[in-house]
Amino acid sequence: MPTPTSNVPTLTTARLTLSAPQLSDFEDSKAMWADPVVVRHVGGHAFTDEESWTRLMRARGLWAVLGFGYWAVRETSTGRYVGEVGFADLRRDLTPSLYDLPEMGWVLAAWSHGQGFGTEAVGAGLAWIDEAMAPPVVPCIIDADNAPSLALAAKMGFLIKAHTTYKGSPIVMMERRREG
Repeated sequence: MPTPTSNVPTLTTARLTLSAPQLSDFEDSKAMWADPVVVRHVGGHAFTDEESWTRLMRARGLWAVLGFGYWAVRETSTGRYVGEVGFADLRRDLTPSLYDLPEMGWVLAAWSHGQGFGTEAVGAGLAWIDEAMAPPVVPCIIDADNAPSLALAAKMGFLIKAHTTYKGSPIVMMERRREG
């Protein structure tokens, strides 16, 4: 298990800044999680204020406990909220198990879909974890009907490990293994 830290690195790409989730991100995050376009593949229902708040607290708190977590992603030139990208060990009730693995996840605001922001943000996150922790495997789970996320995962080097269910919904479990 990695060494916990409260320091969240800030990552930058050509167009994005990935930084520690802040209280000031809440309204933007809440709006994203309430958008039916965004949540259709993540539980299928708009999140309540409480659910959005819990996600923000979890995104930040993971860093202090596990040494990795989620970043708030903003377009650098405008400051516009793009979404959330990062890693977690959520102890999901899944077979095969993901316990003790830095499961990667991403969610992007609907306005930003199709602009390559996912590639930039996920790529930055993977580069960071490869350098900072060098885990042998990084898994992710994706709704079986979420073609854009499945394509992004494949583009980033994730391969299908299993087709299974999570909370009654079909998912694709994928993983990215380090070379060497």
